[in-house]
Amino acid sequence: MADSTKSAADELYVNGRIWTGRAPEVTALAVRDGRVAACGAEAMECAGPGTRVVDLQGRRVIPGLVDGHLHAARAGATWTAELHWTGLPDVPSALATIKAAARDRPVGEWIRAIGGWHPCQFTESREPTRAELDAVAPGHPVYVQALYEVAVLNSAGLRATGLDRLSGNPPGGWVERAPVTGEPTGRVHGMGAFTHCLDAMAVPGPDEQLRSTAAMFADLHAAGLTGIVDAGGFGMAPERYDPLFTLWRRGELSMRARLFLSAVDPGREQAQLDGWLRHAHSRFGDGMLQVLGIGEVVHFGCHDFEGLEEFRISEAAAAQLYDISYATAARGWPMNIHAVLDSSIDVILDCWEAVDRLVPLRGLRFTLSHADRIGARNLRRLKALGAGIVLDDHQVFKAAASEAAWGPGSMETVPPVADILAEGIPVAAGTDASRASSYSPWLSLWWLVTGTSLDGAQRRSARQLFTRERALEAYTAGSAWLSFEEATRGHLRRGARADFAVLSDDYFTVSAERIPSISAELTVVGGKVVHSTGAVG
Repeated sequence: MADSTKSAADELYVNGRIWTGRAPEVTALAVRDGRVAACGAEAMECAGPGTRVVDLQGRRVIPGLVDGHLHAARAGATWTAELHWTGLPDVPSALATIKAAARDRPVGEWIRAIGGWHPCQFTESREPTRAELDAVAPGHPVYVQALYEVAVLNSAGLRATGLDRLSGNPPGGWVERAPVTGEPTGRVHGMGAFTHCLDAMAVPGPDEQLRSTAAMFADLHAAGLTGIVDAGGFGMAPERYDPLFTLWRRGELSMRARLFLSAVDPGREQAQLDGWLRHAHSRFGDGMLQVLGIGEVVHFGCHDFEGLEEFRISEAAAAQLYDISYATAARGWPMNIHAVLDSSIDVILDCWEAVDRLVPLRGLRFTLSHADRIGARNLRRLKALGAGIVLDDHQVFKAAASEAAWGPGSMETVPPVADILAEGIPVAAGTDASRASSYSPWLSLWWLVTGTSLDGAQRRSARQLFTRERALEAYTAGSAWLSFEEATRGHLRRGARADFAVLSDDYFTVSAERIPSISAELTVVGGKVVHSTGAVG
């Protein structure tokens, strides 16, 4: 029975293997009013007449995962309209999803799989062909986009986009054509071509965007996620956030969301970001939804994309980045900026150090996303500013292409995990989903701890691998650090928010090759069950 000096717990989870975060595991967890009331033996003392007792039956429990880099507002709007190819092993499996969609959807409706997959995950090491897409969905336009690398359309898709009649190429992209006939093969490349195709697809209405965003969060909860940090990104005008805010106002938002806000139009970065800074406040919101900072697209002239082509930040772009960084720091906002190449990071840190001399950055949680090629000198500079790094797993797909661009052996230190940790730099982790990578946190954790890409090659050196515990810490408390919440989120110590997941397999002991297939049998946010397979409880 509960100690008379304490209130009884609402729920008592017992007989588990509970990793509370950088502490010995315990077997029991007490939850009261949405927070952790006690752990271990003390938790057993919190049982009262009204306490619901849940037998975990020896299962592994972890703090809820927090994806530190996910484009949730963008992905959520069309989530239910798209196919998600995470974990599919071969081209026939991918084609089967298209065939099923063609059977279930009205003739003429688009079928699409936009990002989150790559040919290297398929045994055939290729994407589907136009002919294969025609065979399984002749009555539907089909568009399948492999990350930002290539997209394939079927014949109906070429007609729906007008690419079958286009003699040249769309601005900023190109259309592959048969050498003899000049007929489109169905394959297109470049952001301009991708945008041309996506613009041909109807935009879901507000109600459908709401349902779609809620469905996305349900899928993320099924993977054990209880929080996301939305990195903003291309095209994220203020109205793109309406579904998130509507769910929040209605009390229907089940995922803790923290938002970075980006520039939308090249050449207008300062004015647009100044609008956010003037009319919003960092950390405005509540425990479920908060505006956080500026990023990840801060200035288009400073965005080095995947770092696979020659890139240089101009003096003019650097000067504007300084102005934006100063305005952000002066308002006390965090900033997150996309940077892959060490040369890009060099210029960014020049700006940040100049700002730091006027407005100290330490404590503002300025961060770099990706930082794949960051060198020792810039790690030291980052540490001196009190800034952090948000790692992701896009190289689980792109490692071969990156090594081809950067040279043999270059991937041994991508990312330089050991060097980052040795400097004591704060580290968060995420996916960069849903287009540049898969939304699966377990694929990301597998990449962080094994350094193996989906083509089967392990290019990162053993010295630069995370331990399983340290990777999980980055994916929980590390990502909570981005929003100043590491004291109350990302762990299960007394007083923390009761956000946790009960796993299908024990992440700490399961064989490495099985990590990507882990899922959640129960996911809890603020003490409330947001996902359950029925196996627990």
